[in-house]
Amino acid sequence: MSLPEKLAAFRANFEAGGPPWNAPAWVHEPMHRATAELVAADAAGHALKAGDTAPAFTLQDADGAAHSSTGLLARGPLVLTFCRGVWCPYCNMDLQALQEALPAVRERGAELVAVSPQTASNSRKSARDNKLAFPILSDPGNEVAAAFGLRFRLPDYLIELYRDAFKNDLTVVNGDPGWTLPMPARYVIAPDGTIAYAEVNPDYTNRPDPSELLPVLDSLRRAAAR
Repeated sequence: MSLPEKLAAFRANFEAGGPPWNAPAWVHEPMHRATAELVAADAAGHALKAGDTAPAFTLQDADGAAHSSTGLLARGPLVLTFCRGVWCPYCNMDLQALQEALPAVRERGAELVAVSPQTASNSRKSARDNKLAFPILSDPGNEVAAAFGLRFRLPDYLIELYRDAFKNDLTVVNGDPGWTLPMPARYVIAPDGTIAYAEVNPDYTNRPDPSELLPVLDSLRRAAAR
């Protein structure tokens, strides 16, 4: 089953009030409304696209080691995925699918890293729970996400839902008072810093299958061999 199929099945179960979430019906309207507002604002249209130059960054992984985009790109192409946090089941499924694709990514000479606004301890939990062999880098305040055009602030009604109904206080999860998140996004960055592939979706329940990355990486490898 592809990642989009798995996510669609999860969403159908969640919105039907199925286990283990057993979510009441009233929670869905504000979640749908917030996504619709991002779509209406063309939020994804403001994000960096294929052909743009990726901004340089240095972020720490869950163990405090620094990773620079310059250093990563010196070794080959970089697959960069932005995720919301360990609390998001869609992000966890996305990370698991990327882990499955990791051998094929590395066979093509590329590195894979995830970026999340969550604290280091939450990134450790995310890596442990999802059995990841690639790092999750902490992006305090979503500053790198903002440089890619992905950062947005949750509307007040969604903050109330997350904090009060779901007991998911992002000021604690992220160690930041801003209540911002990145739109989920996947990028392939060529060694010269040019974005070769970009997939940004304001609807966090939709993610492309990681298999879409492989032809892009094949193309970059062929170009490097010329």
